[in-house]
Amino acid sequence: MTGSDTGSKVAVSIESVSKVFNRGKPNEVRALDDINLDISEGSFVSLIGPSGCGKSTLLRLMAALTHPTGGSVTVNGKSADKARLDRDYGMAFQTSGLFEWRTVTQNIELPLQLMGWEKADRKARADEMLELVKLAEFATHYPRELSGGMQQRVAIARALAFRPSLLLMDEPFGALDEMTREHMQTEVLDIWARTGKTVVFVTHSIPEAVFLSQRVIVMSPRPGRITADIEVPLGVRGFETRESNRFFEKVTEVREALRFDKGGR
Repeated sequence: MTGSDTGSKVAVSIESVSKVFNRGKPNEVRALDDINLDISEGSFVSLIGPSGCGKSTLLRLMAALTHPTGGSVTVNGKSADKARLDRDYGMAFQTSGLFEWRTVTQNIELPLQLMGWEKADRKARADEMLELVKLAEFATHYPRELSGGMQQRVAIARALAFRPSLLLMDEPFGALDEMTREHMQTEVLDIWARTGKTVVFVTHSIPEAVFLSQRVIVMSPRPGRITADIEVPLGVRGFETRESNRFFEKVTEVREALRFDKGGR
């Protein structure tokens, strides 16, 4: 089992998981093979690997948006399906997925509305989340009036609005320019620090994975397997982190793990 922090409660446990698409057909694809991973409650873990290695598939398995061909996935000690029904997780994608005809507040309120929250409670929670993502002054704006980074902050606020314990993020900053992306990385770390959520983050960017994460999980080309589990003990992250020798050492360690895997073993 790829480890979790000693003594910490396990938020996500993946045991001997495989995933095959179109099983038994000529176009069968083995996406994942023998994945074993524990993720500690309150931790920030990134998944990285080459395109098509199954990173997003693994995230979708945690969310019960697809199901394993073999093995098991548990979230907060229950099946992924039960965790989904219990709304144990929120999810943010590469595109914000905001509804253009709804204001920022109305977008954040949407899951709460679907869950039957009273109007006043929805508004109070949306206001709280806008403070969290530093967008309170944009409550009545529409998505088209916001920058890409601001839209992603609204999407994160919406994902956290109903108080899930787990936040799943699938390349949420992939479409942003480099300066905005670095700003959003700092913002999401601030949100993580203030909420204490467990975060699982999919990325193609080695520096992003190292800057954000306590652990970087390196995956092989398809069929995806975990080939390295790299601890990133950089402490509190800030502007100076990206300039530190330790940061560059960890970036090199992840890059070498990816390179080694591509070269075969």
